[in-house]
Amino acid sequence: MPNVGHWVGGAAVLWLASVAAATSPDRAGVEFFEQKIRPVLVKHCYSCHSAEAKKVKGGLLLDTRAGMLKGGDTGPAVVPFKVEESLVIKALRHDELAMPPSTKLPDDVIGDFERWIRLGAPDPRDGQLAVSKPAIDLEAGRKFWSFQPLRATPPPTVRDTAWPWTDIDRFLLAALEARGLKPTRDADRETLVRRVTIALTGLPPTPDELDEVCHDPSPAWFERLVDRLLASPHFGERWGRHWLDVARYADSNGKDENLTFHEAFRYRDYVIQAFNTDKPFDRFLIEQLAGDLLPADSPQQRDEQLTATGFLVVGPKVLADRDVVKRRADVIDEQLDTMGRAFLGMTLGCARCHDHKFDPIPSSDYYALAGIFGSTRTLDGIKAGNAVISGWMLRPLGPDGEARWAAHKEHQKKLAALAGQIKKLRDELKGHEDKATMRVPSRLIGFTVDDKEAQLIGTWKPSTFSRPYVGDGYIHDDKSGKGEKSATFTPKLPKAGEYEVFLAYTPGKGRATNVPVTIRHASGETTVRVNQEERPPLDNLFRSVGTFRFEAGSSGSVTISNQGTIGYVIVDAVRFVPTGALGKDPEMAMGVPAEVKEKIADVQARLKALEAEERALKAASPPEPELVMAVRDEDTIEDMRIHLRGNPHALGDVVPRGFLSVLSVGPRPTLPPNQSGRVELAQWLVGPAQPLTSRVFVNRVWKHLFGEGLVRTVDNFGTQGEPPTHPELLDELARRFIADGWSVKKLIRAILLSHAYRLSADAEPALVRADPDNRLFGRACRRRVEAEVIRDSILAVAGTLDRTMGGSSVTNLGERAIDNSSQGGLQAQMESSVRRSVYLPIIRNELPKVFEVFDFADADVSTGRRDTTTVPTQALYLLNSPFVLAQAQQTARRLLALPTDDAGRLTDLYRRALGRRPSAPERAAAPRRRDHRRPT
Repeated sequence: MPNVGHWVGGAAVLWLASVAAATSPDRAGVEFFEQKIRPVLVKHCYSCHSAEAKKVKGGLLLDTRAGMLKGGDTGPAVVPFKVEESLVIKALRHDELAMPPSTKLPDDVIGDFERWIRLGAPDPRDGQLAVSKPAIDLEAGRKFWSFQPLRATPPPTVRDTAWPWTDIDRFLLAALEARGLKPTRDADRETLVRRVTIALTGLPPTPDELDEVCHDPSPAWFERLVDRLLASPHFGERWGRHWLDVARYADSNGKDENLTFHEAFRYRDYVIQAFNTDKPFDRFLIEQLAGDLLPADSPQQRDEQLTATGFLVVGPKVLADRDVVKRRADVIDEQLDTMGRAFLGMTLGCARCHDHKFDPIPSSDYYALAGIFGSTRTLDGIKAGNAVISGWMLRPLGPDGEARWAAHKEHQKKLAALAGQIKKLRDELKGHEDKATMRVPSRLIGFTVDDKEAQLIGTWKPSTFSRPYVGDGYIHDDKSGKGEKSATFTPKLPKAGEYEVFLAYTPGKGRATNVPVTIRHASGETTVRVNQEERPPLDNLFRSVGTFRFEAGSSGSVTISNQGTIGYVIVDAVRFVPTGALGKDPEMAMGVPAEVKEKIADVQARLKALEAEERALKAASPPEPELVMAVRDEDTIEDMRIHLRGNPHALGDVVPRGFLSVLSVGPRPTLPPNQSGRVELAQWLVGPAQPLTSRVFVNRVWKHLFGEGLVRTVDNFGTQGEPPTHPELLDELARRFIADGWSVKKLIRAILLSHAYRLSADAEPALVRADPDNRLFGRACRRRVEAEVIRDSILAVAGTLDRTMGGSSVTNLGERAIDNSSQGGLQAQMESSVRRSVYLPIIRNELPKVFEVFDFADADVSTGRRDTTTVPTQALYLLNSPFVLAQAQQTARRLLALPTDDAGRLTDLYRRALGRRPSAPERAAAPRRRDHRRPT
């Protein structure tokens, strides 16, 4: 019954003696227990809930009477005589709890347990309450390699003393020599230039750059190249993108409500700038977790630190979850798990519901950390005009940002109140207008022909959008089929005479201003033009088009056409009123009582005044400050209670805020009562006693430079990850990284200047057979470049790459990011863009096609290692993409403009695209243009 072990709580043992007498078993009760209860416990429960279990779950022991009465983390499993209070019954029924978890036991078995409890739970087992085995042995856990302190190991002695250039080479060569192997040959200069240029900038070298480096006679040519590339602003774009994968960066939320993150780009630009300026990684980490709590020497530094905390906000969130408590817990879990993967290479989220199944992380550690993020505000306000959809924290930038933001919010509050008043008045006006003219009573003077009775030619569209109108609605021509549509109204007049003809329509902008109305009367035909943008003078509905004589019966008519019109033509009704009737009783004739007219006029006047006030208030709107996605501490700082089975509504013991026990020695730290503890957490992560952070980041850098990490599972340094191939080298790099002030550029430079980095990807068969996965790094890893490099290289070769840095990529998107791409608009925008790929919009659920095809990182989770696939859609994209075809055409035009022959153009193309000259077979296979000057 494993899931019983997830109950959290605790039962007092003091009442055991008071129930002992009541539960003393009699013979019949003992027999019932032995026949019906004990066999079920042995078969289904003891494997997880007995002293002999490898791991006692939930602190619950069911192999003694005392254990059942005491219960586990959620309370007593059995309460004698009280079936509904006994958690074992809930678990057997699979009501909130579930035991066994895989299948529900038969109803008769559950009935046996219910009867047994009603009997007082007779139980002959008199063994003492066993002490459950600790769920996690922290001391044993600390012996795992990744939790050990960094060790200083002298570089090993090697036989081939000429080959190593640095200590890195000595560690690698020693491992090779131990296997009787030696490194392969060095790569040629052109290959190295392309390799390191793409590694550091994500762009291919130009032919001029190749020539400059390849003809450099200095022995330090490679060192100078590395220094130049590290100083390039494109370095930050390349290595910032690596970190954005880890930070699960995106420009939209994804999940249930894919809202646009209009301010996320500021975090992206912060990351790029941090790598370009070589911000120390320890400071980089601290700012991302707690930048809002750090002191600042200037407003600019304050804004930069605030922007850094976007790391905690840009993750995906279920924004429309009506369970606010669960929503908050899910956000905390996402932040905590991202922090663990990004900085520690640990899957902390696995400990939300129970102790980590593989790593020495008890659930209490999870909630110690969760208390830190629970005391941090990430969600704030509402979005999409819906009180159910949560927003996220936005904070103002600039020295007067807070004041401007407060003024802006107050102004928006006044506008919202005014808008509410206007809406209320408009609703009131609509009600009065509905009463006045929505339907024309039959008792009115004159004869009305509604649009339903008209003879229609062409397709007219019914509507009730604009009021007032006659009958159930009106029709319009939908601004289409001009000259092809008409509506003819034919009255049945009781007697001959003169009648004034009234046309009914609702006015508005976009209406036709020259609607032809043809009246066929006793004297012939008359056509008048009506401007339907103008308001009809009678009750905002009727306009007279003239007085005409009609014979009795159906000989006359009125035809409304859309011939020669621009805009909407409205057709509602035509009214024929005998001459003089309006003068006798105009209110009865037009159907609007005087008191209703007075109410309409009063509401219209008040509405007009409020609308003018609204326009003036909008014109006086204070400027909104620049905003950034960031966090801040909650007003109330508090420790978190354990969530039983991860359920935020089932609460267990309070856990003081703190850090991972397996990486901490001594008493649990005391965090400040007036702050969340994020500063202390960040400082602990980069503290001298914490070895994981430096190891994990150094390994990420090695992976990006060599193609594989010293630890291949770059996001998992736990027991389910791979151990390092060169542990001493990993620790040496981590120690050097810290000693160099956590400088990322110094770390990269040290690795690049090793001999190992210059090796060729080609190797002798013996080396490949002995080390097929290249775990010893005796050769370069042959690997495919990422989606961004493919796309940026295409643009670079075509000469169309826009190298403008920074700025928003989603300014043209509305609040719901996904709505902008429903008809291909967003994809078309991304396909036509020529900016670097790092600046393309990353819309969760709607990535650029090139990213989808070429294994872009999953923006929902922290990703240190992207998938690599080979599928037909990749070739199809390159063959059919409008983006690729357009850039190919531009590349062709660029080549044709070169002052050289086709052989020279082919060489230029190869050098731009592949960083080398074409081989003889490649030259022979290249297509040749037909010379149109020669006879065919």
